[in-house]
Amino acid sequence: MANELKKLITAAGKKKFEDELASLIEERHKVSKEIGAAREQGDLSENADYDAAKDRQSEVEHRILELQALLENYRVLKEDELDPKKINVGCVVTLYDKNFDEEIIYTIVGAPEADSRKRLISYESPVGKALLGFSEGDSVTVDLGDSVLDFDILNLEY
Repeated sequence: MANELKKLITAAGKKKFEDELASLIEERHKVSKEIGAAREQGDLSENADYDAAKDRQSEVEHRILELQALLENYRVLKEDELDPKKINVGCVVTLYDKNFDEEIIYTIVGAPEADSRKRLISYESPVGKALLGFSEGDSVTVDLGDSVLDFDILNLEY
């Protein structure tokens, strides 16, 4: 897949997923040994240890495949692709929310990293998409269909 067609994640997100993948690959070997030990116990038809190990093996293999696909299909923006004065993936942006008369801080991330509780918003979400390319001092209106959000961009940093 061409690099420009890949979706984006932050460097921290990529590292987190790579670390998880490495950990699961180690766990794959551990689970394989557990299956072997359970097999040595004899009759597999009523062997709870064997069933549990096989279930865990299935979970681990499934997540490994997910992470491999994610890492293959996402990329980190290179420094020369970023304009440090404009909002993009990896940017921490401080906004003034005109609707609620409060400051709010978001980090713009790739979709697999998004976590609204931690104020990590995807660049593909309505708010994230609306913020992309704007600079400090700009005002942004986000039309959500049933409501409209109005923000002033107070600060951004990478």
